[in-house]
Amino acid sequence: MLPAPNLDDRRFQQLVDEAKRYVQQRTPEWTDHNVSDPGVTLIETFAHMVDQLVYRLNRVPDRNYLAFLDLLGVRLFPPTTARAEVVFWLSAALPDTVLLPAGTEVATEHPAAGEAVVFATVEELPLPPCQLSRLVTVSATGEQADRTRDLGSGRDVPCFQSRPAPGDAVLFGLSNAVPRCVVAVSLDSQVEGIGVDPRQPPLVWEAWNGTDWARCDTYEDSTGGLNRPGEVLLRVPATHVVSAVGGVRAGWLRCRVISAVEGQPFYSESPTLRVAEAATVGGVTTVEHAEAIDNAPLGVSEGVPGQRFRVARTPVLTDGEPIVVQVSDGQGWQEWTVVEHFAASRPTDRHVTLDPTTGEFSFPPAVREADGGLRHYGATPPKQARIRVPRYRTGGGRAGNVSRGAISVLRSSIPYVARVENREAASGGVDGETVDEAKVRAPQQLRVQERAVTAADHEHIARLAAPAAARVRCVPTDGGARVLVVPDAVADEGDRYRFEQLMPPGPMLATIAEQLEQRRMLGARIAVEPPYYQGVTVVARLTANGQGVDRAAVDALYRYLSPLHGGVDGTGWTFGQSLYFGEIFAVLQRVPGVTAVQEVRLFPADPITGRRGSAGDRIELAPHALLFSHQHQVVLS
Repeated sequence: MLPAPNLDDRRFQQLVDEAKRYVQQRTPEWTDHNVSDPGVTLIETFAHMVDQLVYRLNRVPDRNYLAFLDLLGVRLFPPTTARAEVVFWLSAALPDTVLLPAGTEVATEHPAAGEAVVFATVEELPLPPCQLSRLVTVSATGEQADRTRDLGSGRDVPCFQSRPAPGDAVLFGLSNAVPRCVVAVSLDSQVEGIGVDPRQPPLVWEAWNGTDWARCDTYEDSTGGLNRPGEVLLRVPATHVVSAVGGVRAGWLRCRVISAVEGQPFYSESPTLRVAEAATVGGVTTVEHAEAIDNAPLGVSEGVPGQRFRVARTPVLTDGEPIVVQVSDGQGWQEWTVVEHFAASRPTDRHVTLDPTTGEFSFPPAVREADGGLRHYGATPPKQARIRVPRYRTGGGRAGNVSRGAISVLRSSIPYVARVENREAASGGVDGETVDEAKVRAPQQLRVQERAVTAADHEHIARLAAPAAARVRCVPTDGGARVLVVPDAVADEGDRYRFEQLMPPGPMLATIAEQLEQRRMLGARIAVEPPYYQGVTVVARLTANGQGVDRAAVDALYRYLSPLHGGVDGTGWTFGQSLYFGEIFAVLQRVPGVTAVQEVRLFPADPITGRRGSAGDRIELAPHALLFSHQHQVVLS
């Protein structure tokens, strides 16, 4: 850091002494300089005020500091929007297509204090009707049979071979393609498939996209794996199309047998179908915590370079479609492109810059050069030309990161829609950057200078590329680095995260990888990925007084071992830090009502399968690993 000059190093006593000497020179007849004299009191009063002025003079005011940051091109980052996938459930299966327009509003329930959080759909969602038109069975060996007539005549149709094998499948041909829809497949039979666990049947549902089978999410399966009459609710992927399978055109779904997980039972006989029906009962689309503003007027051009205009609603969100400005030429609207700066702009380029935080659009300036001429860094809108922004979005922030099931209110009136719900928490919302945060970021950004050399450089660039990432860690490797990303997840309850919530989305990883690829050292290999989550199960026996102590103890374990908010400082478990049973003793002993911690055992666990390893007194972590809590158990004695 450069040494700051001391503009005035005088202090209170020095100011008092100087004033007394000056008074003695101008009025030598005043000889009483004791502190009891009223004149000395006045001198000390003014010396105190001057001392405060000198103190302020020696500090650079925040306004000047911000002006320097502005000259360096440092801008506040705008907020980003939270997004979620919402299911729109129909009141009944309908014969006609129901269309949900873009901008359909949904919200959380109105809280006792504050306001509901409002979301809007990003694109329109058609919900076409469908019904079952074909039923085909395919064996693992490739033998195919059309069972539509057998089903229509009321016969029991075996879904698979008499002795089912992985690869056997039953295909359901729908009358229409139903992309992004929720389809209810109703099944009935008097013969049950024998052997499988109805809670975990060895089945997977898929939809044909024209080239391959894409997996469907199963929202509910009351058939127990085709074992009893019931209904299967499937979310069909967006790529579903009508195409020919075995010479028959339909919107195809299939239920395929897969290998059973080790330790799980498998089919000993094939389940059968006597009734099979299908209907569209809902649809899934993306909503965002933002409001779209169409045809926002900016003003009228004065025909001079360097004009600036502001939109009425701020901030302007930039994490969606590119924003453009339109200028009227009397016959139509010309589009002007938003650029980062005017350094590369030619005099005829229709460019503008945008400050998203203030909502200010700046048109190109004209700079006078040494020879007296003007250099234009872009075109200038003609005088009296009207200027507008055809579409932009405002809103965003962390308030949109609501938990699973929080979005339950349909604000727009849509016929035949009974209810809405988000089956996963909304994520991605980040508040706009504050001035204090920009002061901390600016020196680091100037030091990095758009290149990634050190581990801190990689982490800084990754954070700028993905503000919605909660934690970023760079671990050096031979010939490169691993950049580990933890998303900002919203727990369903307390600090109890599901494993899939801690996996960063693909677009976030791709964005970080793209930014690092442009700034990495020549020859360096960069891998952007989630950390390795080492599961851990704590089993403890406590002595306690009071009610609910066991619940509080379990909550304390989840909180302390959380990859987002755990650790000693509450900022997340440290990457690569091993866990010792003594730490768990300390955590449990601090729980109100606990009188003694009798026993603590630590089990390594697989967060996907849930299998536990042998108990030990510590859990070792690799440098690229974090802890993941899995089913802690506390017993009171």
